[in-house]
This record gives sequence, C-alpha cells and structure tokens, in this order.
Amino acid sequence: MLDARCTIMFANLLLSACIISSALQARAINVSVPLGISSNTTEVSPSHISFSIEQDRWTDWVGATVKNEFFSNAITNLAELTGQPPRFRIGADSEDHTDFQPGLNFSELVFPVPSAAIPYPEASSIVVGEAFYAAARNLVPGTHVTWGVNLRSLNLTAAFLEAGAIAEAFNSFSASSGLVLDAIEIGNEADIYTFNGGRPANFTIEEYVPQWTSFASNVSTTVPITANTTTKFWGGAFADSDHSTTGFSPQGLFSNGILRTAPGMLIDTISQHVYSGGGTDCGSTDQCIQDMITKAFIRGNLSQFIPDIAATKSHNLTYVLGETNSYFNHGSANVSNSAGAALWVLDYAFFAATLGIERLYFHEGVGYKYNFIQPVTLNVSIDDATPLPEPLPPHIQPAYYGAIIVAEIIGNTGGLSVSELSVNSDTLSGYAFHSNTGQLIKLLFINSDGFFASSGSNRPSVHLDLDFTGTGQPSPSRMTVKRLEIGHADDTSGLTWGGQTYETPDGLVSGTLSLEEGNVTDGLDIPATQAVLVNLHD
Repeated sequence: MLDARCTIMFANLLLSACIISSALQARAINVSVPLGISSNTTEVSPSHISFSIEQDRWTDWVGATVKNEFFSNAITNLAELTGQPPRFRIGADSEDHTDFQPGLNFSELVFPVPSAAIPYPEASSIVVGEAFYAAARNLVPGTHVTWGVNLRSLNLTAAFLEAGAIAEAFNSFSASSGLVLDAIEIGNEADIYTFNGGRPANFTIEEYVPQWTSFASNVSTTVPITANTTTKFWGGAFADSDHSTTGFSPQGLFSNGILRTAPGMLIDTISQHVYSGGGTDCGSTDQCIQDMITKAFIRGNLSQFIPDIAATKSHNLTYVLGETNSYFNHGSANVSNSAGAALWVLDYAFFAATLGIERLYFHEGVGYKYNFIQPVTLNVSIDDATPLPEPLPPHIQPAYYGAIIVAEIIGNTGGLSVSELSVNSDTLSGYAFHSNTGQLIKLLFINSDGFFASSGSNRPSVHLDLDFTGTGQPSPSRMTVKRLEIGHADDTSGLTWGGQTYETPDGLVSGTLSLEEGNVTDGLDIPATQAVLVNLHD
C-alpha cells in the first residue's frame, strides 16, 4: 500500500514494505488505462472551476475600498496553479432585486429575518451606485467577469443604468489589470418567476424571449455589446430544463428565435443552473453526504443535460453551468461543508468536463453552507443561525481542496484533456489526463465509499492494479502519488493535500509537502473517502 506514512523522504525499501503489507488488506480492482487519446477525451479549460457570487454582499468578497486579502489569496492560489484566475459570475437571485441610484456610495440592503434553515438570507431589496461595480478593481488581475442585471422587475430603466455603470467601471480599469467584462446576464432563473411572483402563472418561453430581447437591445447600447466587442450576452440562466423546444431550455430559446434577434446574435454562452437536491430530502447527515458523493448520483444529475449541451454546441455556443453547487438553499448543514464535499467537487467537475461543459460556476454567498471560501468574519453559525461563542474569521471550507486539486491537475501549460476511465466499481471513479502533445501524464482516482465518525476503526480500502493499453508512448514504469487525506467524510476541517493544509489565517498553503514514489507494477491502495493523484513517469 502507498499510505500517508510512506513519503518521498522515506527509503524505497520501506516504501516497498508498505506496498506489500497493505495490499493484503485491500480489495483488488484492475483498471484499464489507455495510453492514447480516446474518443471521449475532452480538453479542460484552465478556468473550469469558476465562481458565481451572490450579488447583494459582493463587496464583502473583494473589499469595498480596500482589497480583501484573504479572498484574494484564496483565488491567487488557484490562479498560480492554472495560469489564470477563476472566472466570476456576479448576480444570482439578488440580481433580480437590484435597483440603481446614481451617486449612491456602494449599496443599501434590506434582508429578510434569518432562520435556522437559512442563517444568511439574500437581500430582498438592493439599491446600488457606481462604486458597487467599481469594487471589481480589487479582483485578482486577469479576472473575467459576467455580471447580471434585473429582468424580473420589468424595470427597463434600472437594467439600463446598472449595465451602464458596469461598463463604466470596467472602462475605468487600467489595461494592466487584465480585468475583462465577459458578458451581461439579463435576469436570473426566469423559468421560476411564476413561483416567486415575478410573472403570471401562465408565463411561457414564447413571452420570455421578446422580454429578454427588449432588455438586451437597450443594454447593448450602453455597455456596448456588438459583434466586434469582447463583451457578449449569456443566454438562459434557467433554474432547470425540460429539454424541449416548447419549455424553458436551450432548445426552447433556439426554437423561439432568440438567436435570430439582433441582441440574440450576440449571445456566445448558454448558462444553466443545477444543484444536487435539497439538503433535507435525504435523511441523516451521513446518508446525505453519501448520496452527494455517490458516483451514480453525480452522473445522473449531470447526464440529464446531454441534449441541452448538444443543442447549444450545434449553434457553436459555449455551454456552462452558470450556477451550481451541492444542495440548494445555500447548502445542507454539516453536509455541504463536510470533508466529503471535496470528493464531490472532484468527481462532479471532471465528469462535467467529459460531457462538454466548459466551465462550472460554483455558487457562493456570505455565510452559505456550501461555500468554498468564507470571505469575512462570521458571528452566527452557518448551520442554524445561533450566535457563535466568538467571531469566526475568514476561512476556507473543505470543498476548496477540490478546487485546488482540479487546478493543480489542469496546470498552466494549456491543452490538458480528460477522459473518464471505466472502473468496475460503484464507489471508485477514475480519470486519465493527456498533455497538449497527447501524452498520458496523470491519473486521478476518487474513492467515494463514505467513512464516517460512526464507522468505527475498520476503514475499507481498494487496491488498484493499472493495466496500460494501446500505443503512442511506452507504458510508464514509475509513479508519484499525492493524496487528499480526510479523517472522516463528515469532518468539517482537518483535510490535507499532499500533507499540506489551506486552513490557515491567510488562506495560503502551509506544511511540508508529502509525496509517495513507487513502481507502477505495484499498484496502489486508496482507503475509503480519499482521492489520489498519480503522476506517471518512465
């Protein structure tokens, strides 16, 4: 076995002993690994992991007048691994509760009363001024942003003024900042306006398209958005999809002629939203975590969008999940913020890539349970809104490790491609990664068998034997292994990646790097609730 005790600093003799003694305790699985690029290989964007930020407290993330150093550090960690920062979509539910007041200093917010279920609710009313958008200057240099404006209120003047202030802010940034306004999103989840009072119960996609077109036509003049500008429109941003040509779906947009309108011709991306369900729907905490990270569940949740992805790509448009995360309503307590969420991020992100999803914008809000990053000091519990015994400073949550690992795998050389490996297991996922020259360079394995604090001391393990097939390069003979180590799936802290932690006061990595080296022919062991990255060598 290659376990955490067998580090690169140990002699090869001790490592071999670890391999032999531990392999006897593990269930064996043979994994066929193709050396060449297969038909289901897909290139992965350096910004595949990106973020959607709830607009109401947007300035808490970046800092209003002064940069939020913790948040900036957490994003810079990712940018340094891939060569470019994650992209940001700013908006969500609160974009449809926003009005504009020229000259207002940042924003005026009205919040509903917090509840045990939602300790940090979105603002019900948001009035913003120019400074609210200009705070984007505090983003990590080189960041690309999509910003949402209000459609639900049917206040064309407000949307026009918001978009103008967004454009003015980005025009004021220096060229050296590299900050780019990628797109404007008009309205959030218009398909559920009928449920939140935004439209009559009989509101249809046929009515939505001309409303969107009217708003987009006006917005395009103030941003501006033309065929020759880098800024475009996002289309969709629907909460769900019925995958039909008559409902709220990409197919419904296309069949109702949105791409034939003048602003519709300026759509370059179709966005859809998806969560894994409601956190109260799955029973106990342990069961909720196991449901969330289960291999079949992740694939079922994402595969439903295959027709939508195909329809989008048939029009040469980019397909993204513009808002996604684990359980909706800001996540499930001790589930969305559990260590198991890091495994979920890994499997979810790379399986999405194999389907042709260009980018995933994981939704974040101040105090949300499913956050990767908590950017400011919190005074009440994210679990039940009870006062904390002492303020909780900014910190990362377990899902952030998933983002770090994805970024490290993608790297900064460009052109990395991913394919899913066929693994005969309900709990073990595997992915192969090829370089931009077509060389097989990395493997990722994720053991989603939940090991919980209540599971006792007998931790199951799987032994993998790697069988390289095909041609194109010699079969690798050596490997370096790096592990995401997790005490229990229901822990909410204490994870390490290669022996190092990001659970630090400044969000920067700390600790001594721990790697394992061995012969490929020896295989490797993966305990339950762990992920391993295998770098291959001759």
